[in-house]
Amino acid sequence: LASRAIKDGDEWILNGQKVWTTMAHLSSFGLIIARTDPDAHKHNGLTAFLVDMHGEGVEVRPLYQITGEAEFNECFFTDARVPDSMRLGAVGEGWPVAITTLMNERVSIGGAVPGRNSGPIGEVLKIWKERWANRKDAYAYAMRDEVVKSWVRNELARLTNKRASDSRKAGTPGPEGSTAKLAYAEENKATYELAVTLLATLAVLHTRAPTGNLFGPALTLLLSRPMMFQVNGATVRVAASVNVVSACNLDVAPSAVKR
Repeated sequence: LASRAIKDGDEWILNGQKVWTTMAHLSSFGLIIARTDPDAHKHNGLTAFLVDMHGEGVEVRPLYQITGEAEFNECFFTDARVPDSMRLGAVGEGWPVAITTLMNERVSIGGAVPGRNSGPIGEVLKIWKERWANRKDAYAYAMRDEVVKSWVRNELARLTNKRASDSRKAGTPGPEGSTAKLAYAEENKATYELAVTLLATLAVLHTRAPTGNLFGPALTLLLSRPMMFQVNGATVRVAASVNVVSACNLDVAPSAVKR
C-alpha cells in the first residue's frame, strides 16, 4: 500500500493511486486507506479517509471491460487535500476500517438472499425451457442432469445465505461473508459456463438488445460478470485464506495472509 497522506494543519495532503474502484466515475465520495506513518508497522501506519471524488487533485480513469463498459476505474490523487473531518476512525487505525469494510462488502456480494430461480440460475432455466425442454435425446437428458445439479448448488447457497443473514442481524458480519463470497464467485462462474453450453453457437452472439431479450443482456453477463466476481471483495484466493484461518481458529498475523 503506497498511497501517502501527510498532515498539514487541519488537512491531509494525499498522493497515490487506487485501482479497481467500482463506479468511481459516478460516486461523490470514495474510501481510501493511506499510509500516514511510514515508520510504523505496515498495518499500524494506515489511516482511512473519505475523499471528494470531484475535488481538486483527484483524477478518475476508466478501466474498460470486454463488453465495452467501464464499471471499474483507476483513481489518481495528486496533492489532493482532504479535511481532517473526513478522516474515518483514528489516525493509524485504517487497517480495522479496511477489514470491517471488506467483511461487509463480501457479505453484500455473497450474502445476498435472492429469490428462488433468479439470477444466473434463472437465466439457465430460461434457456432450458426455451431451447431444450422438448428434446428427448440422450444428450438432452444428460444436460438436464447438469441443470438440476446446478440448481441444487445454487439453491443450497441461497438457503445458506438466508440462514447466515438471520444470524448477522444480531451483530457485525464475520468470516461467513468470505465463505459465501467464495462459494458465490465459483458457482456464479460455473452456472454461466453451463448457460454458454446450453446456448451452443448462439453464445457467441452479442447485441445491445433491450432488457429481457435472452440473447442480448444475458451475453453481457456471460462475458464479464463471472470473472468480475472472482475479484470483487478480495480475490477468491484471499477469500479462501480467510476461510482457512477462521475455520481452524488460527492466530495469524495479517501479513501472513497474502494470497
